[in-house]
Amino acid sequence: MTRVVLRGLLARRLRLALTAFAVALGVTLVAGTYVFTDTINASFDAIFTKAYEKTDIVVSPGDDVTNQDGVKAPLPASVLTKVKATDGIANAEGGIFDFGSTVLNTKGKKLGQGGIVASRRDNARYELFDIASGRFPAAPGEVAIDRSTADNKHLKVGGQVVIAGQVPKETFRIVGTIRIQGVDSLGGSPVTMLTLAEAQRITGKVGKLDEVDATLKKGADAQAVTRTLESELGSNVHVRTGSQEAASQSQDIRDNLGFLKTALLAFAGISLFVGAFLIFNTFSITVAQRAREFGLLRTLGASRAQVLRSVLGEGLFLGFFGALVGLGLGVALAAGLKALFKAIGFDVPSNGTVIESRTVIVSLLVGVLVTMLATLAPAVRATRVPPVAALVQGFSTTTGRRSRLVFPASLVTLLGGVVLMAIGLFGTGSSSRDLTFVGVGAGLLFLGTALLSPRLVPPIAGLVGRPMRGITGRLARENAMRQPGRTAATAAALMVGVALVAFASIFAASARKTIHDAVSNGSHAQFIIQNTDGFSAFSPQAAQQVAKIPGVQKVSPIRFAQGKVAGKYVSVTGIDPATFPDLYSSDNTDQLRNLAPGTAYVSKGYDKDHHPGPVLHVKTATGSTVALRVAGVYDDKGHLLSDITITDIQIARDFASPKDNYVFIGATGSGVQDAIKRQLKNDFPQTEALTNQQFIDDQAGQIDQVLALIYALLALAIIVSLFGIVNTLVLSITERTRELGMLRAIGTSRRQVRRMIRYEAIITAMIGGILGAVLGVILALVVTRPIEDFKLAIPVPSLIAVLVLSALAGVGAAVLPARRASKLDVLEALAYE
Repeated sequence: MTRVVLRGLLARRLRLALTAFAVALGVTLVAGTYVFTDTINASFDAIFTKAYEKTDIVVSPGDDVTNQDGVKAPLPASVLTKVKATDGIANAEGGIFDFGSTVLNTKGKKLGQGGIVASRRDNARYELFDIASGRFPAAPGEVAIDRSTADNKHLKVGGQVVIAGQVPKETFRIVGTIRIQGVDSLGGSPVTMLTLAEAQRITGKVGKLDEVDATLKKGADAQAVTRTLESELGSNVHVRTGSQEAASQSQDIRDNLGFLKTALLAFAGISLFVGAFLIFNTFSITVAQRAREFGLLRTLGASRAQVLRSVLGEGLFLGFFGALVGLGLGVALAAGLKALFKAIGFDVPSNGTVIESRTVIVSLLVGVLVTMLATLAPAVRATRVPPVAALVQGFSTTTGRRSRLVFPASLVTLLGGVVLMAIGLFGTGSSSRDLTFVGVGAGLLFLGTALLSPRLVPPIAGLVGRPMRGITGRLARENAMRQPGRTAATAAALMVGVALVAFASIFAASARKTIHDAVSNGSHAQFIIQNTDGFSAFSPQAAQQVAKIPGVQKVSPIRFAQGKVAGKYVSVTGIDPATFPDLYSSDNTDQLRNLAPGTAYVSKGYDKDHHPGPVLHVKTATGSTVALRVAGVYDDKGHLLSDITITDIQIARDFASPKDNYVFIGATGSGVQDAIKRQLKNDFPQTEALTNQQFIDDQAGQIDQVLALIYALLALAIIVSLFGIVNTLVLSITERTRELGMLRAIGTSRRQVRRMIRYEAIITAMIGGILGAVLGVILALVVTRPIEDFKLAIPVPSLIAVLVLSALAGVGAAVLPARRASKLDVLEALAYE
């Protein structure tokens, strides 16, 4: 039977290649994701381990509550004094490591995404960096910059860079280039080293520190000193050994990469799900075509179990071979992802490619399991071929025969999918659990639609094929409808990809409309200041400078933070009650004029879900708990205001959020925007002033960037589905060899044969496209339902474009099968069995 398996595979080399490659594509993304993230994690592990190998004790800010951008409240300088005074401590030093600045060249062009400001350490044992050329900064006005940025931007010792942080931009002279524990770059962001005093001033952390490092006296007990420091410094700081701090920072990197890993693996799962349809359809067709072969095996004494093992053996080989190829391609993909990230400004560190045993095992296991599961049903069907099939000319199992249970099963599957999605969308469990319910529910929705789709093939094929005139169009329609189960399974693979593309398009269009309506109806400002990256906070001095410009009447800063109420995170917004209600309005927001430190207003949604009572006790990033008296409820349709709204003064003081996220500007007179832009460019080039429409367009642009990324990742699933169409058509041509020979014998030209095959591909692709577009609309309706004040928008032109592209994809998929069909020898085809 092993020989039978091998001969069965080698006799159909094209099927083998197409099916294995479909498996390989899905496994490629799985393997590539693991290799890419494991390589990054290992590189950071090495950096942090080396950085803290000479440090005995590390004191860092607590992270029970962090701000929305993950930034922790800095330590007061008094912590360093207390550490130095602790028994068992030989020496200690504090430092700054801040991510909130922008680094530019002297022409005002950014040198990279974001910007890191670090302070030089006086004690070499605590120094994170080493000199690549020149020297460390020793005086105000001097800076050392990372070697990667210096090389890429052609900066040399003696040159100049501009740093824009929490004070107006300043120019610094480059005195050296640095490396981070032997690595040239730390994530692609430009790194600048200043003296401690300069770093504190530029980052707005005068009298504060981001970390304190200490060395123990000889013979001191590290655990005893740690307990003493924890008792002395309180619960809002972490006191760790150097190795513990290295492990903690490595874990932070893993956590930050977790979303990326999950997203990439989700798209890999989509590709494998689509590939399963291809594998199932391929084996279903070949089992039907090999009925006489299986019958002969049964006649020669093969048992049902042996037939089952032979088909499953083919699936096992295909899965293993495809997974092996996918694993190799995954390693190459990881290198490609690193190059892609570098091209967009994120040069992640790498100390060599890391391929863990988990990556190999998971990749092979996933490829084999998906293939075996998809092969199981056709394999069972093969065992039902009777021995008499070997004696009957043209005997075949009927792949289009529908079980009586299929229709009710499809309805149950659809219903189960909807229920699981509803539980995930409306549930109150953890986000990971809810996302799992939504993902499984969507999968069941696709599967149920695939089971139901054979009933939909005849009407859709008739509709799509109606414009296809002539005998070739008629034959193409009839061929597509001849075995609706096969056509449906082929179309279902494309349906999944199209559905997700349609859903993403609808969701993006709805998000754009929601933002447009919120800004258009809520904002009464003439201009909005934001960070040029669209999301980072910036210095409050920017608003103070703009307020001095003639024509500017009102300046209203908006700040965001996080807190915890009863152990659960809440989002907090800080506003200026004297100006905000004049520049932004929604239901019941005018009452915010009454805000004062110690009072708060809550959103309608938060009030409904949590019933906060008269006083809220909110734990903040500073480690303290603030009592806020609830003064009222608002209903902000634009969702600019979050769960809780307090004054900007209190959010800066108690929540460690002194930076502005947006600034609304009320102004009159011509030329004001140009004056604001000049002022910001001169002092805070990391910010920009936009009109309401420009702000809307900027937000839409960010949505479009995310949408383009989703399209690129979904392209893998689309490609797999096209392989399915090619495979089905090729196998169908083999099955219909005599039929095609007969058509040629009665006068059908090669051109007509090619056109017929192209029409079949177009019909199949359009069935998948139409079902996918409808399913995408349904998914959008279901998913957006629980999102409060979300405006659903159906981008009809985009959906039409998706259908057109589906048809074109069908044309592309038909090239090889059509050429193959047209080149059949007429006499050999007529003699084919």
